Amino acid sequence: MPPLILNKIDYSTLNARQKENYNFHKISAVLADYGFVSLRLSDDWQGADFIAVHIDGETFVRVQAKGRFGFCKKYLGKNLYVAFCSEGEWYLYPHDEVLKQVLEQTGIATTESWAIKGVYHFPYLSPDMRKFVAPYRIGSR
Repeated sequence: MPPLILNKIDYSTLNARQKENYNFHKISAVLADYGFVSLRLSDDWQGADFIAVHIDGETFVRVQAKGRFGFCKKYLGKNLYVAFCSEGEWYLYPHDEVLKQVLEQTGIATTESWAIKGVYHFPYLSPDMRKFVAPYRIGSR
């Protein structure tokens, strides 16, 4: 067989489904460094895109993968973690715990997006928002 010629892809050229697949594999690789195996779900089971299972045999984490930092009311009370990448850094944060802090310290609760639509995403991770997720930084892309 001839040698395989590999060319790195440009993430920005991927469609939404391709980006979702790409991000799943990238976050799975980062979680592997911490002893987790990621099991992709065929549908959003209880809000999770995948389950991360630790080698200790006791720790199971339900994860929703997102393209950016944000919150959804439909995830409340589901014991979900949210994974996202910003500027090459991966974060894995407990949705409800970080949401509580953000609601207490910012004005998003009064926005139409949160109050009516039940979702709020930040277009980029500003220094003010970075302080909420800094403790949950887990690795680089």
